[in-house]
Parts: sequence; structure tokens; C-alpha cells
Amino acid sequence: MKRGFSFSVTVVVSAIVFIYFCTVFVFIDRWFGLMTSPGIMNAIAFTGVAFMCVLNYAYAILADPGRVPSSFMPDIEDPEVPIHEIKRKGGDLRFCQKCSCFKPPRAHHCRVCKRCILRMDHHCNWINNCVGHANYKVFFVFVVYAVIACIYSLILLVGSLMNDSQNDKQHSADTFRVAYVISGLLLVPLSVALSVLLGWHIYLILQNKTTIEYHEGVRAMWLTEKGGTVYKHPYDLGAYENLTTVLGPSIFCWICPFSRHIGNGLRFRTAYDRVSTSSTSK
Repeated sequence: MKRGFSFSVTVVVSAIVFIYFCTVFVFIDRWFGLMTSPGIMNAIAFTGVAFMCVLNYAYAILADPGRVPSSFMPDIEDPEVPIHEIKRKGGDLRFCQKCSCFKPPRAHHCRVCKRCILRMDHHCNWINNCVGHANYKVFFVFVVYAVIACIYSLILLVGSLMNDSQNDKQHSADTFRVAYVISGLLLVPLSVALSVLLGWHIYLILQNKTTIEYHEGVRAMWLTEKGGTVYKHPYDLGAYENLTTVLGPSIFCWICPFSRHIGNGLRFRTAYDRVSTSSTSK
């Protein structure tokens, strides 16, 4: 699938442009005045958030989510790889019939992109791309900035309306009624939906799971409990290590669109690595 502009991406870009101009040139201007110190500070702050939002959105669209090398071959005798993912039926190593290649751990075939994606989370129509190993962090950071921008804009919208009512500028406010109504209809559901999405991905990151692995884990948990054992997600290293694995080793780079720490996506640390390491040291 060709990455870039689609109808969904056009809708998102149009919404971003509309909300930005309404926020800066209507809400901030009518509440503080663009030429005042509070107005300039709020305009600069919101522009910074909007810029980071657009930057991460563009990168999430254009970045390759992670391509499986044609030469990839799982080595079942490698002592550094304590677990191998197998098919539910038959127990064979996972092999993609459509791509004619073995699947690395956490990789899945995307029917839309028509290829296997490393550490695939889901296919997102709003970025016209898969969310996978190479662009997951930038997708998450985009959602963070989008939530901040929506809530910030909503606060400025409400403040602007309250300021107009206090100063009895009803006739002047009628001129911008359409901008207020459309912005409100966009910002309220967007703030709620994006906040829920952000909360969901924070939960996944803390568990070191993808969306696909969460749904697979629900079934695995049911099967293990049925068999009288306890299921543990193999890639769960603990909350803090899960955060650093996905977002980076330094807290200062967590909201930056850089992913130099993620590796090649063919092998991931597991809880069994620590078990084997501790048993070896003994």
C-alpha cells in the first residue's frame, strides 16, 4: 500500500488547520488579544504544541513501520533466544504463506499493506499506514501532543466565550458563532476519543503489549486458566523497563520523535532472558 495522503489523512489535516487558526486568531485573540503578553505567550505555546503534533503525524504517515527482511530465518538453536513463537495449530514456526517468509517474533501480516509488519500493533486508517516497530513511538507521541492540543484549545474556547459574556460582546461574538460551534463539535469528541486512545496505549506500553498481543493474550489467559496454570505475557519486563523499551532510556526523550533505541525488530527482550541470566550466574 502506498503511504501518503488519503481521504482520512485529508480530513485530519483539515481539522488540524481549522482548529489551529480558530484557536490562535479567534479564541486567543478575543480572550487576551494577540498583541498582549498573555496572547503572545499562549499563541507561541499552542503553536509549539501544534508543530510537534504535525511533525509526529507526518512522520507516522511517511515512516515504514518495519519490513521483515527476506533473508530472515529463525534459529531454534540460538541460546540467546529462549522462546520462539509458533502456530496455534500444528506447533510449527510461524510462516507467512502470502509473503513466503518466516515471521519474526511479534510480526503479523497486514491485509491492507499486503505484507508482514515487525511488531505490528494495528493498521490505522487515520495515518494511512500500519503502526509497527519503527513508527509506534512516534504514533504514541503524536497522540500525546494531539490530546494536549485539543484540551488546550478547548480551554481557550471556553475562556474566550466566558470573556465575551462578561464584557457583553454578544453582537461581536455572533460574528464568530460558526467558528465556535464547529470547533466545539470537533474538540469535545476529539478530546474524549484521543484521551481514551492515549490511556489505552499507556496501558499497553506498561504491559509491553501490542493491540494484537492484548487480544491474543485474552485467549491465552483463558486457556491457561482452564488448564490450571497462570499466564504471563513473555515480553513484560516490569513497568519501568517496559516504558524504556518502547519510549527510550531517558525520560527526557520520551516525548521526542526519536527511536534510535528500538533495535532491528527481529528480537525482543523477554522475561525469560532474566530467568536464564540469573540461573546462569548461579
